[in-house]
Amino acid sequence: MVNFQELIFGFLEDEFEDSSEISSYSSSLGFDDGENVDEENDENISFNIEHSNKAFWESQEDLLKATLFRTTSIETKIRQATKEALREINSAGTVNCICPRNTAVHGCRNCTQKEISGRLQNAGYNCVICMSKWRHSPEIPSGKHSYMEVNNTSGKGEMKIIIELNFRAQFEMAKANEEYDRLINQLPEVFVGKFSRLQNLIKILCAASKKCMKEKKMHMAPWRKHKYMLAKWQGSPEAKPAVLLAVASPVRELVERPIRSRSSMLTFDLLENFPGLQSTTMIRVV
Repeated sequence: MVNFQELIFGFLEDEFEDSSEISSYSSSLGFDDGENVDEENDENISFNIEHSNKAFWESQEDLLKATLFRTTSIETKIRQATKEALREINSAGTVNCICPRNTAVHGCRNCTQKEISGRLQNAGYNCVICMSKWRHSPEIPSGKHSYMEVNNTSGKGEMKIIIELNFRAQFEMAKANEEYDRLINQLPEVFVGKFSRLQNLIKILCAASKKCMKEKKMHMAPWRKHKYMLAKWQGSPEAKPAVLLAVASPVRELVERPIRSRSSMLTFDLLENFPGLQSTTMIRVV
């Protein structure tokens, strides 16, 4: 009995005995040997990745510009007042810094913030210096950061305006790619805006830094993550010196309080009827 499989394979071997014929037959049917297909697939994948990366950076740049260009009237006023304060400080050449560890030419960051905050308060804005501090977690390390905040209350409710003097420097990276550097260079050195606007910017920039590290095949540092960056501007106002004055005020009142003359029941009527006797020595009943 003839085996059906042997019959089929025998027919194929007789028909295509030469390997060149098999190759030509495969080519005539539209099949390739595999090498050219892999090269074309690699080229297509590279093209798709490059196109996807270009689309990502273009979209991030558009989002960044749209977020920065949107502004309210109160943001614009506080921004102008902050720029004016910085202009006056720069024209003076230095800040009255009394910090013993200061090595900066124009004063330390803390004293500069105090100077600007005082000028904004004189301009009528409720500006305070805030300190944010967060603990270590499995995702991010611990840290702290100081910034300024203006609380504006209107008919629409309370609005927090964040003032960061070194905003662009917070997102700069030494080994970034060209697309990320171009994105960062569009950031203002001094940021003045609503907290919600700041949240959107952090989201855009952290996504860009993650993409940058992925393209360069580098590990993303924990202090570059969204949670860490957002924690920098979620602080509370620093304690004011007025709290200490309130504790010391009763002592000052006791010192400044005038000493009242002490009189007895024997001299009470005499003082009312004869005012001239007030200068005389009072009689004290023991």
